[in-house]
Amino acid sequence: MLRLTWTQPEDLLPHALAAADADEQDVTAIRERWRGAGGSTTAPATGATPTAADDALRLLARTLLDDIDRIPIPASLRHAEPDALDDIRAAAPATPSLPPTTNLDRVHGAWLGRAAGCLLGKPVEKIPREGIRAIAQSTGNWPITGYFTEAGLDADVAARYPWNRRSRPTSLAENIDGMPEDDDLNFPLIGLDLLERVGAGFTTDDVARSWLANLPGGRVFTAERIAYRNLLDGYEPDVAGAVRNPFRDWIGAQIRTDVYGWACPGDPRRAARLAWTDAWLSHRRNGLYGAMFVAAASSAAVVAASMDDVIGAGLSVVPAGSRYAAAIRRGCELGRGHTPVEEALDTLHAEFGRLHWVHVLNNAALLAFALTRSGGDFAEAIALAVTGGWDTDSVGATAGSICGALAGASALPAEWIDPLHNRLASSIPGFDASAFDDLARRTLAVAESMHA
Repeated sequence: MLRLTWTQPEDLLPHALAAADADEQDVTAIRERWRGAGGSTTAPATGATPTAADDALRLLARTLLDDIDRIPIPASLRHAEPDALDDIRAAAPATPSLPPTTNLDRVHGAWLGRAAGCLLGKPVEKIPREGIRAIAQSTGNWPITGYFTEAGLDADVAARYPWNRRSRPTSLAENIDGMPEDDDLNFPLIGLDLLERVGAGFTTDDVARSWLANLPGGRVFTAERIAYRNLLDGYEPDVAGAVRNPFRDWIGAQIRTDVYGWACPGDPRRAARLAWTDAWLSHRRNGLYGAMFVAAASSAAVVAASMDDVIGAGLSVVPAGSRYAAAIRRGCELGRGHTPVEEALDTLHAEFGRLHWVHVLNNAALLAFALTRSGGDFAEAIALAVTGGWDTDSVGATAGSICGALAGASALPAEWIDPLHNRLASSIPGFDASAFDDLARRTLAVAESMHA
């Protein structure tokens, strides 16, 4: 039995109930009806339960998912966390003034940094924070100072915390040979292709066409898989992210939008608009804000001189009263403070640990902590991002992208960059075996054409 993850109605419903609770929607009657029919309200962390529900329960789950979609969001939340771009802009602070141009070294650093940070997190994705520490300690890599390895790993630790199955053959120090494929790199490639083919005026329809033409359905997850399914079911791109989608506040859109910032150096407002257009296909509210924050922060990172400038640019495009902005501010508060790293991470997990490991809010807080505590130091930032757990490859990638852009490729540590061999594997047509320096040149050409 296939049991495709992130699509089974009986598994989506518990996630939808959790999302509704977070949004203060009253789903009491729906929850009781589901329980009374024999349904579980425990959301599966892995995306699918082992066995299928019977046809009647699956049909009921679809009906109840539609019922949840029809429950209005409380007015106070709609005001604090709008969806429409103009309303988001009205609720966000003013964007800062930044230098308008970048250079090849900084864009190259952003691509390389994204890859190295992602690669560090890949083999420990889905492993809890205590497992990451146990593995690193067992192999003499604690605090984390290099890629993970099996050399010297205690057998009991290995059995208790198995590597990510798909990443183990390509993402350990002893077998890294270039950057292996990952959705955290595939999506920036999709974005670069859109900017090259269509230009900055691309629409959400263009994003949908690109996904259907270039992304196999098995290469997308959570909200992206729901949107993909809805497109195939005939829903238009403008609504595909809003139908039976309990993952619209998760991290998927946040991992897609660095490239829009690199293509809009010093223009966080424009970068955020491109990110919103892309993210609208699959996300709403805080999911949108994650995409916009990263695009704006990346726009600053390729021109700015400090991490404070980067964080400020990111926060300038998201509603100040949103939960996303609060998560970033909390991560920054802990990052700028003097609490020891492990205690600060304990605090983040205590405050955000109720959320799924790929929700956007917990991962945003961790990202902000890693960026501010490191002060922009590349090696420290990606190590902290992965040490913190949750979505290790995605947060590692974004931290690496921002710090790599701040530093520039020429300043990045060789021990992190040399194993990439200037090569990226991808199933995106035309991008397999791409060279990072070539991707940087193409990105800079797009930035220059958009600035002309």
